[in-house]
Amino acid sequence: MSRYALRRLLQLPLVLLAVTLVVFATLSLLPGDPALAILGPYATPERLATLRAELELDRPLPLRYGRWLARVAHGDLGRSYSLERPVAAEIAERGAATAVLATAALALCLAAGLAAGAGAAWRHGRPADRALTLGAVAGLSTPPFFLAMGLVGLFAVALPWFPVSGRYAVTREPGLLDGLRHLVLPALALAVVPGAVIARMTRTATLEALGQDHVRVARAHGLPERRVRRHVLRHTLVAVMPVLGLQAGYVLGGAVYVETVFQWPGLGRMLVEAVAARDLVLVQGGVLVMASAYVLVNLAADLAQAALDPRIRP
Repeated sequence: MSRYALRRLLQLPLVLLAVTLVVFATLSLLPGDPALAILGPYATPERLATLRAELELDRPLPLRYGRWLARVAHGDLGRSYSLERPVAAEIAERGAATAVLATAALALCLAAGLAAGAGAAWRHGRPADRALTLGAVAGLSTPPFFLAMGLVGLFAVALPWFPVSGRYAVTREPGLLDGLRHLVLPALALAVVPGAVIARMTRTATLEALGQDHVRVARAHGLPERRVRRHVLRHTLVAVMPVLGLQAGYVLGGAVYVETVFQWPGLGRMLVEAVAARDLVLVQGGVLVMASAYVLVNLAADLAQAALDPRIRP
Protein backbone atom coordinates (compact mmCIF):
# COMPACT_ATOMS: atom_id res chain seq x y z
CA MET A 1 0.00 0.00 0.00
CA SER A 2 2.82 2.41 0.89
CA ARG A 3 4.55 1.77 -2.45
CA TYR A 4 1.31 2.41 -4.34
CA ALA A 5 0.71 5.63 -2.38
CA LEU A 6 4.28 6.80 -3.00
CA ARG A 7 3.96 6.17 -6.74
CA ARG A 8 0.73 8.17 -6.86
CA LEU A 9 2.27 11.01 -4.88
CA LEU A 10 5.23 11.16 -7.28
CA GLN A 11 2.78 11.58 -10.17
CA LEU A 12 1.11 14.52 -8.44
CA PRO A 13 3.66 17.25 -9.43
CA LEU A 14 3.33 16.32 -13.11
CA VAL A 15 -0.45 16.54 -12.93
CA LEU A 16 -0.30 19.92 -11.17
CA LEU A 17 2.24 21.17 -13.73
CA ALA A 18 -0.15 20.24 -16.55
CA VAL A 19 -2.94 22.04 -14.66
CA THR A 20 -0.87 25.23 -14.39
CA LEU A 21 -0.06 25.11 -18.11
CA VAL A 22 -3.71 24.70 -19.13
CA VAL A 23 -4.90 27.41 -16.72
CA PHE A 24 -2.29 29.95 -17.78
CA ALA A 25 -2.60 29.28 -21.50
CA THR A 26 -6.40 29.37 -21.50
CA LEU A 27 -6.63 32.65 -19.61
CA SER A 28 -3.77 34.28 -21.51
CA LEU A 29 -5.38 33.54 -24.88
CA LEU A 30 -8.74 35.12 -24.02
CA PRO A 31 -9.65 37.92 -26.44
CA GLY A 32 -9.50 41.54 -25.32
CA ASP A 33 -7.04 43.71 -23.45
CA PRO A 34 -7.01 43.02 -19.70
CA ALA A 35 -5.33 46.35 -19.00
CA LEU A 36 -8.07 48.23 -20.84
CA ALA A 37 -10.75 46.21 -19.02
CA ILE A 38 -9.20 47.07 -15.65
CA LEU A 39 -8.59 50.77 -16.25
CA GLY A 40 -11.60 51.53 -18.43
CA PRO A 41 -11.96 53.17 -21.84
CA TYR A 42 -10.82 56.61 -20.62
CA ALA A 43 -7.39 55.50 -19.42
CA THR A 44 -4.40 57.30 -20.88
CA PRO A 45 -2.01 55.46 -23.19
CA GLU A 46 0.78 55.95 -20.66
CA ARG A 47 -1.23 54.34 -17.86
CA LEU A 48 -2.24 51.46 -20.14
CA ALA A 49 1.38 50.87 -21.10
CA THR A 50 2.44 50.93 -17.45
CA LEU A 51 -0.21 48.40 -16.43
CA ARG A 52 0.60 46.12 -19.37
CA ALA A 53 4.23 46.14 -18.24
CA GLU A 54 3.20 45.37 -14.65
CA LEU A 55 1.05 42.48 -15.87
CA GLU A 56 3.87 41.41 -18.24
CA LEU A 57 1.45 41.47 -21.16
CA ASP A 58 4.23 42.87 -23.35
CA ARG A 59 6.35 39.73 -22.91
CA PRO A 60 6.16 36.47 -24.93
CA LEU A 61 3.72 33.91 -23.61
CA PRO A 62 6.34 31.19 -22.76
CA LEU A 63 8.41 33.71 -20.80
CA ARG A 64 5.32 34.93 -18.92
CA TYR A 65 4.40 31.34 -18.06
CA GLY A 66 7.89 30.55 -16.82
CA ARG A 67 8.03 33.64 -14.60
CA TRP A 68 4.51 32.99 -13.28
CA LEU A 69 5.33 29.34 -12.57
CA ALA A 70 8.49 30.34 -10.71
CA ARG A 71 6.49 32.72 -8.51
CA VAL A 72 3.82 30.07 -7.90
CA ALA A 73 6.52 27.57 -6.87
CA HIS A 74 7.55 30.06 -4.17
CA GLY A 75 3.97 30.55 -3.01
CA ASP A 76 3.50 33.92 -4.70
CA LEU A 77 0.23 34.00 -6.67
CA GLY A 78 0.56 37.69 -7.49
CA ARG A 79 -1.52 40.70 -6.53
CA SER A 80 -5.14 41.30 -7.48
CA TYR A 81 -5.67 44.59 -9.29
CA SER A 82 -9.42 44.68 -8.75
CA LEU A 83 -9.15 44.04 -4.98
CA GLU A 84 -5.72 45.62 -4.43
CA ARG A 85 -4.53 42.81 -2.16
CA PRO A 86 -2.40 39.66 -2.53
CA VAL A 87 -4.15 36.84 -4.35
CA ALA A 88 -2.98 34.29 -1.77
CA ALA A 89 -4.64 36.24 1.05
CA GLU A 90 -7.91 36.53 -0.85
CA ILE A 91 -7.90 32.83 -1.76
CA ALA A 92 -7.14 31.82 1.84
CA GLU A 93 -10.13 33.85 3.04
CA ARG A 94 -12.52 32.71 0.32
CA GLY A 95 -11.18 29.17 0.27
CA ALA A 96 -12.19 28.58 3.88
CA ALA A 97 -15.82 29.36 3.01
CA THR A 98 -15.74 27.09 -0.05
CA ALA A 99 -14.08 24.29 1.95
CA VAL A 100 -16.90 24.40 4.50
CA LEU A 101 -19.56 24.35 1.79
CA ALA A 102 -17.89 21.61 -0.29
CA THR A 103 -17.22 19.40 2.75
CA ALA A 104 -20.83 19.69 3.89
CA ALA A 105 -22.12 18.95 0.37
CA LEU A 106 -19.83 15.92 -0.07
CA ALA A 107 -20.72 14.50 3.35
CA LEU A 108 -24.42 15.00 2.62
CA CYS A 109 -24.31 13.46 -0.87
CA LEU A 110 -22.24 10.48 0.33
CA ALA A 111 -24.51 9.71 3.28
CA ALA A 112 -27.74 10.20 1.36
CA GLY A 113 -26.46 8.45 -1.77
CA LEU A 114 -25.25 5.36 0.10
CA ALA A 115 -28.44 5.13 2.14
CA ALA A 116 -30.76 5.61 -0.84
CA GLY A 117 -28.82 3.30 -3.16
CA ALA A 118 -28.44 0.52 -0.61
CA GLY A 119 -32.08 0.86 0.43
CA ALA A 120 -33.21 0.56 -3.19
CA ALA A 121 -31.00 -2.50 -3.77
CA TRP A 122 -32.18 -4.35 -0.65
CA ARG A 123 -35.78 -3.65 -1.76
CA HIS A 124 -35.13 -4.54 -5.40
CA GLY A 125 -38.31 -4.61 -7.47
CA ARG A 126 -40.51 -3.17 -4.74
CA PRO A 127 -42.26 0.24 -4.78
CA ALA A 128 -39.53 1.71 -2.56
CA ASP A 129 -36.89 0.71 -5.14
CA ARG A 130 -38.84 2.34 -7.97
CA ALA A 131 -39.46 5.50 -5.92
CA LEU A 132 -35.79 5.88 -4.96
CA THR A 133 -34.66 5.22 -8.53
CA LEU A 134 -37.10 7.79 -9.87
CA GLY A 135 -35.89 10.31 -7.29
CA ALA A 136 -32.28 9.71 -8.34
CA VAL A 137 -33.15 10.30 -12.01
CA ALA A 138 -34.98 13.51 -11.08
CA GLY A 139 -31.97 14.68 -9.06
CA LEU A 140 -29.62 14.00 -11.98
CA SER A 141 -31.85 16.04 -14.29
CA THR A 142 -31.94 19.19 -12.12
CA PRO A 143 -29.32 21.89 -12.83
CA PRO A 144 -27.70 23.21 -9.63
CA PHE A 145 -28.55 26.87 -10.28
CA PHE A 146 -32.21 26.01 -10.91
CA LEU A 147 -32.32 23.89 -7.77
CA ALA A 148 -30.65 26.67 -5.78
CA MET A 149 -33.23 29.24 -6.88
CA GLY A 150 -36.04 26.78 -6.17
CA LEU A 151 -34.74 26.18 -2.65
CA VAL A 152 -34.50 29.91 -2.03
CA GLY A 153 -38.04 30.47 -3.28
CA LEU A 154 -39.49 27.63 -1.20
CA PHE A 155 -37.50 27.53 2.04
CA ALA A 156 -36.30 31.12 2.33
CA VAL A 157 -39.16 33.18 0.82
CA ALA A 158 -42.41 31.18 0.86
CA LEU A 159 -41.42 29.33 4.06
CA PRO A 160 -38.89 31.57 5.82
CA TRP A 161 -37.11 28.72 7.59
CA PHE A 162 -33.60 29.51 6.36
CA PRO A 163 -31.73 32.70 5.39
CA VAL A 164 -31.82 33.85 1.78
CA SER A 165 -28.12 34.50 1.30
CA GLY A 166 -24.74 35.03 2.91
CA ARG A 167 -22.69 32.95 5.31
CA TYR A 168 -23.68 34.75 8.50
CA ALA A 169 -26.30 37.28 9.50
CA VAL A 170 -25.04 40.86 9.20
CA THR A 171 -27.12 42.13 12.11
CA ARG A 172 -25.39 40.13 14.87
CA GLU A 173 -22.15 38.40 15.79
CA PRO A 174 -21.39 35.21 13.79
CA GLY A 175 -22.26 32.01 15.64
CA LEU A 176 -22.25 28.27 15.01
CA LEU A 177 -26.03 27.91 14.85
CA ASP A 178 -26.36 30.92 12.55
CA GLY A 179 -23.63 29.53 10.29
CA LEU A 180 -25.34 26.15 10.09
CA ARG A 181 -28.66 27.76 9.14
CA HIS A 182 -26.96 29.65 6.31
CA LEU A 183 -25.16 26.46 5.21
CA VAL A 184 -28.18 24.17 4.82
CA LEU A 185 -29.63 25.41 1.53
CA PRO A 186 -26.39 25.89 -0.47
CA ALA A 187 -25.04 22.54 0.73
CA LEU A 188 -28.30 20.84 -0.25
CA ALA A 189 -28.28 22.51 -3.68
CA LEU A 190 -24.73 21.24 -4.29
CA ALA A 191 -25.37 17.74 -2.93
CA VAL A 192 -28.45 16.70 -4.94
CA VAL A 193 -26.82 15.83 -8.27
CA PRO A 194 -23.72 14.03 -6.89
CA GLY A 195 -25.96 12.32 -4.33
CA ALA A 196 -28.13 10.99 -7.16
CA VAL A 197 -25.03 9.72 -9.00
CA ILE A 198 -23.75 7.96 -5.88
CA ALA A 199 -27.20 6.49 -5.21
CA ARG A 200 -27.39 4.94 -8.68
CA MET A 201 -23.83 3.60 -8.43
CA THR A 202 -24.51 2.24 -4.93
CA ARG A 203 -27.64 0.46 -6.08
CA THR A 204 -25.83 -1.16 -9.00
CA ALA A 205 -22.82 -2.20 -6.90
CA THR A 206 -25.02 -3.56 -4.09
CA LEU A 207 -27.11 -5.64 -6.48
CA GLU A 208 -23.92 -7.01 -8.03
CA ALA A 209 -22.55 -7.91 -4.60
CA LEU A 210 -25.79 -9.59 -3.54
CA GLY A 211 -25.56 -11.86 -6.58
CA GLN A 212 -22.01 -13.05 -5.93
CA ASP A 213 -21.25 -16.57 -4.80
CA HIS A 214 -19.60 -15.71 -1.50
CA VAL A 215 -22.73 -13.83 -0.36
CA ARG A 216 -24.93 -16.81 -1.24
CA VAL A 217 -22.56 -19.16 0.57
CA ALA A 218 -22.49 -16.91 3.64
CA ARG A 219 -26.28 -16.88 3.78
CA ALA A 220 -26.45 -20.64 3.21
CA HIS A 221 -24.14 -21.18 6.20
CA GLY A 222 -26.43 -19.10 8.40
CA LEU A 223 -24.21 -16.02 8.70
CA PRO A 224 -26.14 -13.22 10.45
CA GLU A 225 -27.67 -10.70 8.07
CA ARG A 226 -25.76 -7.90 9.79
CA ARG A 227 -22.42 -9.47 8.82
CA VAL A 228 -23.65 -10.17 5.29
CA ARG A 229 -24.51 -6.51 4.89
CA ARG A 230 -21.07 -5.56 6.16
CA HIS A 231 -19.42 -7.62 3.39
CA VAL A 232 -21.76 -6.14 0.80
CA LEU A 233 -21.03 -2.61 2.04
CA ARG A 234 -17.28 -3.15 1.62
CA HIS A 235 -17.80 -4.24 -1.98
CA THR A 236 -20.06 -1.23 -2.56
CA LEU A 237 -17.55 1.27 -1.15
CA VAL A 238 -14.85 -0.03 -3.49
CA ALA A 239 -17.08 0.85 -6.45
CA VAL A 240 -18.27 4.16 -5.02
CA MET A 241 -14.91 5.69 -3.99
CA PRO A 242 -13.73 6.65 -7.53
CA VAL A 243 -17.18 8.12 -8.22
CA LEU A 244 -16.93 10.22 -5.05
CA GLY A 245 -13.64 11.67 -6.29
CA LEU A 246 -15.26 12.63 -9.59
CA GLN A 247 -18.23 14.17 -7.81
CA ALA A 248 -15.84 16.35 -5.81
CA GLY A 249 -15.00 18.02 -9.11
CA TYR A 250 -18.70 18.55 -9.77
CA VAL A 251 -19.10 20.13 -6.33
CA LEU A 252 -16.20 22.52 -6.94
CA GLY A 253 -17.56 23.45 -10.37
CA GLY A 254 -21.13 23.77 -9.12
CA ALA A 255 -19.93 26.08 -6.36
CA VAL A 256 -19.60 28.81 -8.99
CA TYR A 257 -23.38 28.77 -9.56
CA VAL A 258 -24.52 28.02 -6.02
CA GLU A 259 -22.27 30.59 -4.37
CA THR A 260 -23.51 33.21 -6.81
CA VAL A 261 -27.16 32.45 -6.10
CA PHE A 262 -26.71 32.37 -2.32
CA GLN A 263 -24.07 35.14 -2.24
CA TRP A 264 -21.78 32.72 -0.43
CA PRO A 265 -18.34 34.39 -0.02
CA GLY A 266 -16.31 31.54 -1.51
CA LEU A 267 -13.96 30.84 -4.39
CA GLY A 268 -16.76 30.27 -6.90
CA ARG A 269 -18.24 33.71 -6.35
CA MET A 270 -14.73 35.19 -6.31
CA LEU A 271 -14.02 33.71 -9.75
CA VAL A 272 -17.26 35.14 -11.18
CA GLU A 273 -16.36 38.60 -9.88
CA ALA A 274 -12.75 38.28 -11.08
CA VAL A 275 -13.81 37.27 -14.59
CA ALA A 276 -16.22 40.22 -14.74
CA ALA A 277 -13.35 42.54 -13.70
CA ARG A 278 -10.87 40.81 -16.09
CA ASP A 279 -8.56 40.28 -13.12
CA LEU A 280 -6.54 37.52 -14.76
CA VAL A 281 -4.08 37.19 -11.88
CA LEU A 282 -6.91 36.47 -9.46
CA VAL A 283 -8.61 34.08 -11.89
CA GLN A 284 -5.39 32.15 -12.48
CA GLY A 285 -4.77 31.76 -8.77
CA GLY A 286 -8.36 30.75 -7.99
CA VAL A 287 -8.62 28.19 -10.79
CA LEU A 288 -5.22 26.76 -9.89
CA VAL A 289 -6.22 26.26 -6.25
CA MET A 290 -9.59 24.69 -7.14
CA ALA A 291 -7.99 22.38 -9.71
CA SER A 292 -5.31 21.37 -7.20
CA ALA A 293 -7.99 20.61 -4.61
CA TYR A 294 -9.80 18.42 -7.15
CA VAL A 295 -6.61 16.50 -7.93
CA LEU A 296 -5.88 15.95 -4.23
CA VAL A 297 -9.42 14.75 -3.49
CA ASN A 298 -9.23 12.26 -6.36
CA LEU A 299 -5.87 11.05 -5.07
CA ALA A 300 -7.38 10.52 -1.62
CA ALA A 301 -10.31 8.63 -3.17
CA ASP A 302 -7.95 6.36 -5.15
CA LEU A 303 -5.88 5.63 -2.04
CA ALA A 304 -9.04 4.83 -0.07
CA GLN A 305 -10.18 2.48 -2.83
CA ALA A 306 -6.80 0.75 -2.82
CA ALA A 307 -6.99 0.35 0.97
CA LEU A 308 -10.42 -1.29 0.67
CA ASP A 309 -9.47 -3.57 -2.25
CA PRO A 310 -5.78 -4.56 -2.56
CA ARG A 311 -6.46 -6.18 -5.95
CA ILE A 312 -6.53 -2.84 -7.73
CA ARG A 313 -2.97 -1.92 -6.76
CA PRO A 314 -0.75 -2.39 -9.82
